Amino acid sequence: MTEIKVIVGLGNPGTKYTGTRHNIGFEIIDKLAGRLGTEVKKKKYGGLVGETFFDGTKLMLVKPQSYMNRSGQAVATIKGFFQVPVENMLVITDDMAIEAGIIRLREQGSAGGHNGLKDIIAKLGTNQFPRLRVGIGQSGMLTDVDFVLSRPSAEDRELIEKAVENAVNATLCWLTQGAETAMNKYNVKNNG
Repeated sequence: MTEIKVIVGLGNPGTKYTGTRHNIGFEIIDKLAGRLGTEVKKKKYGGLVGETFFDGTKLMLVKPQSYMNRSGQAVATIKGFFQVPVENMLVITDDMAIEAGIIRLREQGSAGGHNGLKDIIAKLGTNQFPRLRVGIGQSGMLTDVDFVLSRPSAEDRELIEKAVENAVNATLCWLTQGAETAMNKYNVKNNG
């Protein structure tokens, strides 16, 4: 049987949220899909899904279509339906605790205050899945909710664009060479 790997980008559905800091997971999935020559547009399992083969592995790219704090249902549905081991499921999300432009790949961990990760951990019953967190910086004057749902300044956007590109490369590295190699290569201070 062909191995399946699932890459889930977190965000909020609807054009109202396009380009916001909280939708960086969706951006990375779209960019990754473009790089792999596929599209993420089939509505199933509670998300928009794109399927392709990469390096001998069946690859599913997923954008859950419930709001961020309910992302876990789509992830749990896919995991259950395809019997995917959690270590084969990479979740990509924004993170305010990391400065804009920096990415961090981990093999497991807590939700770190992120409601999307919190819901996935609750629905899967484990935190033992890999996650790629993309720094969006601190909110400063805005409330956290207003900050993550706002669009970045031109300066931050430039840093985030670079981080999106690094995240796509890190994801491809994770797929082909494993988590440890990807972490060693991409978890650096400036992601240069």
